[in-house]
This record gives sequence, structure tokens and C-alpha cells, in this order.
Amino acid sequence: MPQTIAFTKGQGTGNDFVVVADPDGALALTDDQVAALCDRRFGIGADGTLRVVRSAALPEGAATPDAEWFMDYRNADGSAAEMCGNGIRVFAKYLVDAGLAALDGGEPLRIGTRAGVKTVTRVETGFEVDLGVWRPDDADVLVRARGLSVARPGQGIDVGNPHVVVALHTTAELEGLDLTVQPVLDPAPPSGANVEFVVPADPLVRDGVGAITMRVFERGVGETLSCGTGVAASALAVRHWAGAGAPERWTVDVPGGRLGVRVVMHEDGEHVLLSGPAALVFSGEVALA
Repeated sequence: MPQTIAFTKGQGTGNDFVVVADPDGALALTDDQVAALCDRRFGIGADGTLRVVRSAALPEGAATPDAEWFMDYRNADGSAAEMCGNGIRVFAKYLVDAGLAALDGGEPLRIGTRAGVKTVTRVETGFEVDLGVWRPDDADVLVRARGLSVARPGQGIDVGNPHVVVALHTTAELEGLDLTVQPVLDPAPPSGANVEFVVPADPLVRDGVGAITMRVFERGVGETLSCGTGVAASALAVRHWAGAGAPERWTVDVPGGRLGVRVVMHEDGEHVLLSGPAALVFSGEVALA
């Protein structure tokens, strides 16, 4: 008889997730079961799953002792991913609403991920997560996508997971992309990468805040309405291209809404922070495939 589990559906700017509470680490979802949960016709439908598990319940070597809770994020095809910027805000929203954690008095909430421990705080727009130190990649990458007449150069950005950002000239060019087909990267990164296509606003900076528009193809998922780490990577890439004097605060418009990005200097280097809303949509029970 199929196992039945409780779930909650959550979303952050249209990037949606099936949240499964497994505090004691008793649930071992297979790749096929994750894919079935995320199937939009035969399952609940989502861009990925978020398993809520106590760090202490993880296998030896995987625990994050500096954080009570660990976000086990899986893409819609079942593959594990290092980090998810929209997902971690939904994860924090779930912990707070379920009474499993508190975000009162400005105190940050520490959450374990495969990209290390991240801190989340409440902000006016919802939640802000410190994604940590970011790194540009100097490797030359060409990106081919359906709708682009020629391959375009891509900027590699690591924000805990890998991204390649491509600049386009106009919103018409951005809207003309067919992202039902996966873009081709040359050379292909060993573990793949999310690919973002961005158009700078005109003017790029207004009142000290930069602005861009973005679409994304997520590895293991396809085009999504939003990608939090991709939003951060896109703002960082445009800031990198803009050079000295580029602002430290950015707004990024995606099909699912608007997110904020800011860069802050810490002792270990420049940190990138992502802010935006998170919502829990509905809850229920489902039989595992």
C-alpha cells in the first residue's frame, strides 16, 4: 500500500515548491518520487521539493551543527541542488508558521543547505537571505538558445550554486527566447548550470538603485517564473560589467514578480543578499508513487 505523507505547497515570486516535514529524517524520497510530486499534470506540481529535516538527523558528514534545520532541496527531476534562494525563503516561512522557529526582534534564523549555513531575516518585503560570498568565473562560455541568431558570451557566477548570465539588448529579444528548449553551454560545466538572460533598464541606475529584467532556465527544471540565486547572479553580473561606481542595491523583475539584491562587505569578502516575498498556498496529503 502506498505511503501517504503530509505536504504544504509554497511559492516565492511564482517559484513553487512542495514542502515536506521530516524532522527526524525518516523519509527517503527517491528521484522518481520527487519527480512525481512535482509533475504538474499527475502530481501536486512544483519546481522542486523542500524536505524540512533537523540537521542532527542527517547522516554523518552531512549535518550542519550551526543550524538546527536543514533544507533538503531537490529539483523537479529529483536531482539534488546546492541552494535555492526562493526556496529558502519559503522554507523559513514554513518554519515560522509551523512554530518550529522564530524570527522575532530582528534575530536571524540559521538554515543549513548543501552550500553551507545561510542566515535569513525578516524584512519589509518578506524575508532576506545572506547567500554568502560570491565569485565570478573567468572562463569563457558561449551560450546558444532558441530565439538567438548567434551564440552569446556568458558570465559565470557562483552564489553557492553555478550560474551563467547572458546580456541581451532589448526586452523584445528577451521575450523572443524559447526556453522550452534547454540552452547549450560551450564548454558545458561538469555539473551543469542555471542560465539567466538579462536586459538592463534604461537608465540602468535610478536613485542609486540598479534595475534589470530577467528570464531563467533552471537545470533539472526548465524555465521557471523566478530563480532567487539566479536573480542574485544576474544583478552581480550586470554590476560586474558596469564596473567602478556601480550601485550596491538592485531590483530584478522576473515573470513572477520583483526581488531585491544588495551587496555588503564582510570580513571574508563581498556577500550578496536576496530579499522578497514567500507564501504558503495550501496543505494536504498525498500518496507517494
